[in-house]
Amino acid sequence: MTRVIVITSGKGGVGKTTCCANLGRALAERKKKTLLIEGDIGLNNLDATLCVEDGILYDISEYAAGKATLRQCLLNVGEHLWLLPATSSTTALTATFFSETVNKIKGEFEYLLIDSPAGLEEGFHRAVSCAQEALIVTTPHVTCLRDGYKTARVLDGYGIKKIGIVVNRVREDWVMKKEIISPGQASEIIGKPLYGTIPEDDEINLGQLVRLSGGQTSSPGFRHLAAFIDGEEKKAYDCAERRNGLKLKFMRWLG
Repeated sequence: MTRVIVITSGKGGVGKTTCCANLGRALAERKKKTLLIEGDIGLNNLDATLCVEDGILYDISEYAAGKATLRQCLLNVGEHLWLLPATSSTTALTATFFSETVNKIKGEFEYLLIDSPAGLEEGFHRAVSCAQEALIVTTPHVTCLRDGYKTARVLDGYGIKKIGIVVNRVREDWVMKKEIISPGQASEIIGKPLYGTIPEDDEINLGQLVRLSGGQTSSPGFRHLAAFIDGEEKKAYDCAERRNGLKLKFMRWLG
């Protein structure tokens, strides 16, 4: 059964698109046939994050306008990974049409990840209209968590039952010094379970796909997240938890 997951945040600038692209890559590395769908119509960034903007011939807006077939719009961006871009906008691309398009194509994939635009307006409604699950991306900062909480309540209103959070840009040392909110506290504030954490990383923050040696392109944080979503990992990855555990052991040793 295809899983349709909308990646959202409420607030812009938290790394939502980068998380969507890297999670897609991590799922593809698990040999899961994955389609990334650009939900930010006309203000697209998924293609740039994937470094494939020059390879796009047709997008979903041209399909909506009858200028291309849906299959012509699908761009293969790696083994087991495809992109449905949206580089332009059209009035024909309503929430109903978007939902019908997703339903038409989803049977060919195991995962559909929809990158939602920031905010809770029309673009958000269009992206969420066909989703079965939702992943809220936040950073451990008060304003982002507040927007994440509001987004979770709106998603509840849509009847989406399976909603989790990913805490991006986590620094272990800042968590230990209580300079930022811990991933566990973020989960409690938003009121949704923690699916994973992504440590602070300059390459990720620049909006790039993480490229590592050894044939793997996704970082440990995204590999753990993909494994958790895919059901292999039973416990969400908290990159700050390891240091907390070491600190407790050290304190016990001192005592």
